[in-house]
Amino acid sequence: MKIHNLSKENSVLNCFLSELRHVDIQKDAMRFRRNIERIGEILAYEMSKRLTYQSEDIQTPLGIHTSKLPKNDLVLCSILRAGIPLHQGLLNYFDQAENAFISAYRQHKEHPESFEIVVEYLACPSLENKTLILADPMLATGQSMVATFEALKAFGTPKEIHLVSVIGAKPGIAFIKKHFGKHVNLWIGTIDEHLNEKGYIVPGLGDAGDLAFGNKLQQ
Repeated sequence: MKIHNLSKENSVLNCFLSELRHVDIQKDAMRFRRNIERIGEILAYEMSKRLTYQSEDIQTPLGIHTSKLPKNDLVLCSILRAGIPLHQGLLNYFDQAENAFISAYRQHKEHPESFEIVVEYLACPSLENKTLILADPMLATGQSMVATFEALKAFGTPKEIHLVSVIGAKPGIAFIKKHFGKHVNLWIGTIDEHLNEKGYIVPGLGDAGDLAFGNKLQQ
């Protein structure tokens, strides 16, 4: 798996990431969502450099201009509910993409540290021979990413796969490496060192879904 960690180079992305993490700034849910959206736009731009392009003649009012335009058939799939702002950021740049949505949540067992990923709602077009962009803002244990991909297999075999996250943890990235092929690309804002006993990224930023949309009842 090819990892594209955008935090390795200095850019305005670091400003948006720092605001997402800041305990005071992240209290503003609208700004939190917008920062995730902006990071999605940056990730989309960087990803666009790796797509397949072909030349097309464009008619202008004064003549013909030949442009190189992407020809990938994109399907953008986001994991609800935290993935909604990230989905919008990606869609702002890949506005011709088809869209898919899937729900995945942690169902805790007897111990708070023990959980399984439950996938319920899924709406998806055909993925056969298309470019799949699978987005989840927080790549913690990696189990959600793998579980949703397994559910998507019923819709066809993609030609290319791009995974997109805002923040990930090294253990989660190591986990998905075992389940995705070497030709899969991971586009990520930054990578943190470890997870705590409950499987949350440290230092991370907390629960992205709650910060974006409000607290939820635990399953």
